[in-house]
Amino acid sequence: MKQIGVILSGCGVNDGSEIQEVVLTLLSLDNAGAHAVCFAPDIGQLNVINHLTGEVADGERRNVLVESARIARGNITDLKQIDPSNLDALIIPGGFGAAKNLGDYAIRGSAFEIIPEVAQAILAFHSAGKPIGFMCIAPVIAAKLFGSEKVELTIGNDRDTAADIEALGARHIDAGVRDIVVSSRGKIVSTPAYMLGPSIGMVAEGIDALVSKVLELC
Repeated sequence: MKQIGVILSGCGVNDGSEIQEVVLTLLSLDNAGAHAVCFAPDIGQLNVINHLTGEVADGERRNVLVESARIARGNITDLKQIDPSNLDALIIPGGFGAAKNLGDYAIRGSAFEIIPEVAQAILAFHSAGKPIGFMCIAPVIAAKLFGSEKVELTIGNDRDTAADIEALGARHIDAGVRDIVVSSRGKIVSTPAYMLGPSIGMVAEGIDALVSKVLELC
């Protein structure tokens, strides 16, 4: 059975992992006969958002690993302990946590930095020739790490984010919610997911396609 690492960034679209994207990823992996192994960094969130009002919850603090455990039903490990030699591939769902907690793209745009444990994990999988899937906003992380390799990526068709990806040296390709982009330079796969939506069914088709291609590339 293939073992696929999944990096989470909290719990909730506005300040963590996009919950539906994560659940669809885990379901797709399970339906394909693969085993998902969840990881998250043990760090504080950038902020906490009230998902009912959309407002910042002033003074509230949450931990990315603890919050990610909500989605993983407690079966999750500190990202610092990830060992690519025990895994066949890596997938990073989106949600604003990918832009706020895995790095500071939400604050600094194309000048952003990725937190060390995330960068180290992704680079280790890439160096080992193992496939990596990025969805929603997460492809900006791939652009930051692999832009010099001219990788092809998609976040759908958002002009500003696509421009940031291009500024980092990668090539952005417009794609629909059901589509994936497979880079010709390394085993990197991306899909827009909820950067486009609009329905969970459409997002599920794109995530299924990404999972299928990642497993095929293993």
